[in-house]
Amino acid sequence: MNNRLRKITIVGGGTAGWMTALILDMVFSRTSAPKDRPRICLIESPNIATVGVGEATVPRMPVTLRQAGISERDFFRETNASFKLGVKFCNWNKDAKGNRIDYVNPFAHGQLLEGLEAAEYFLRFGNGDRDFTQSISPHDDLARLCKGGRPLGQPEFEQRFGYAYHLDAVKFAGMLTKVCTKRGVEHIQDEVQAVELDEQGNVSHLMLARKGRHDIEMVIDCTGFRGLIINKALGEPFMDYSDYLPNDRAMALQIEHPDPEKIESVTRSTALGAGWTWRVPLYNRVGTGYVYSSAHRTDDQAADEYLEWLGDSGKGLTPRVIPMRIGRVRNAWVKNCLAIGLSGGFIEPLESTAIHMVDHAVRWFAEHLPTRDIEPSLRARYNRQMNKMYDEVLDFICLHYRLGNRTDDQYWIDARTEMKIPDRLAENLELWQHRLPMEHDIEFATLFNFRVYQTVLLGKQVYDTGYGTGIRDRLRPLKKPIWFQWWKGAKVDLAQILKAMPDHKTLLRDIRGELEQPPAFGMAAAMQPTVAMPGEQLAPVAIQNMPNLAEIQSGKKDLQLF
Repeated sequence: MNNRLRKITIVGGGTAGWMTALILDMVFSRTSAPKDRPRICLIESPNIATVGVGEATVPRMPVTLRQAGISERDFFRETNASFKLGVKFCNWNKDAKGNRIDYVNPFAHGQLLEGLEAAEYFLRFGNGDRDFTQSISPHDDLARLCKGGRPLGQPEFEQRFGYAYHLDAVKFAGMLTKVCTKRGVEHIQDEVQAVELDEQGNVSHLMLARKGRHDIEMVIDCTGFRGLIINKALGEPFMDYSDYLPNDRAMALQIEHPDPEKIESVTRSTALGAGWTWRVPLYNRVGTGYVYSSAHRTDDQAADEYLEWLGDSGKGLTPRVIPMRIGRVRNAWVKNCLAIGLSGGFIEPLESTAIHMVDHAVRWFAEHLPTRDIEPSLRARYNRQMNKMYDEVLDFICLHYRLGNRTDDQYWIDARTEMKIPDRLAENLELWQHRLPMEHDIEFATLFNFRVYQTVLLGKQVYDTGYGTGIRDRLRPLKKPIWFQWWKGAKVDLAQILKAMPDHKTLLRDIRGELEQPPAFGMAAAMQPTVAMPGEQLAPVAIQNMPNLAEIQSGKKDLQLF
């Protein structure tokens, strides 16, 4: 007897619900004949708006869109997307002289030099005024120059440099709705009034306001922080992470670009008095918000602080307050219900992990696809995998607070000294006082591997401000010429990259099909001579409205954009 699942019901739309539908349809269409695929049905309340603030992604997103057969040009046009080359952390730490530290955590990695990590060479010898990110990748310089993620005229999803996207979350959900329904996903706009369980405790039916009883074989809960099915109907306990992370509130606004021609290609995270702000530059606007601790600021106090930070950009605006449930359900998959997205858990938006976790959650479910018997062994292994990913993200987010060194507000002192940290992270932090993070220190990594930890430790300059005192004297012997010979070549490559890459706004207009005559960037610029013929001088490459690299390196100019 054929006992395959015949139908999977998703409850809840938004990015989580429609990403779930997209990936399931993508996987099933590639691996199964039409008659063997479960039918996908998505039930979405017409009366509940999506949160709509998850507007930054990680480099998994271009891969998913390409695999799903979505045109990158259509995606940029329909969601007003822009490129994201990493996250710029501003004022989270102070240097040895008490000055603010700004650094980029880029979508790029260090590398091995003569079998040893580039991070070790940097820690031992430094690189003049350039920080670690600026020494191993072009991402920081590209972002400072407001340049994009690839040359003009390249194929869709071309990945010379690691990139992700900034996007309009509401428009993205709308785009996915059109794509999925066109591909056969059933879309029911109705209100779930009740959840019915059978004698074994499985979800048997949903009672809908207009359509009545809807039978269930497998249901995926994408109802956000409500946890309508996983928490309210099935009673799965929620594991609160407030002992580990201080922030439980957010407020958000959409503002205009201070200069529409200058679109940064990074997300900014700027530390304020009781939390941090995000700045996500889209093609047509900027998404901003303040993530903070209600134990240290009232909503009114936080709003005043946030609006003061925005300055003229926030005049006359009232931010929307969003309570956040920080933690996860004990098990994401219970009986015949799987919680994905905010209903399953949320570990604050600092590293834009929400969509990344949805992506992995759906793919892993497809790998553990049960029959109608909902095999317990599949469920148990899936839950173990998901819990590992939550642990991965929790460790990395806790790192940012534990290794902060600000003392100007009680919030930062409490975040560093009063918050618990996971045992895994505590053990590693003890180890990393004596050496940099290495490959086997991180047992599970879908996103944050050991080199990302290296970048944060060196970006925060913790080895210059009291953590791991004397570590440079304890490093294994290194040959200084290896490092600087490598940098000599890397510096030439960097200059060529910055010369050849278009500014971000121009690249976005080109992808959107809005350029009448593309300027001489990209391959055309790269083909220009870099060495003058005898008796001739090269004409400089002009970048309109942008400081040049020398001005940036000298500190004379920078695009701080609040």
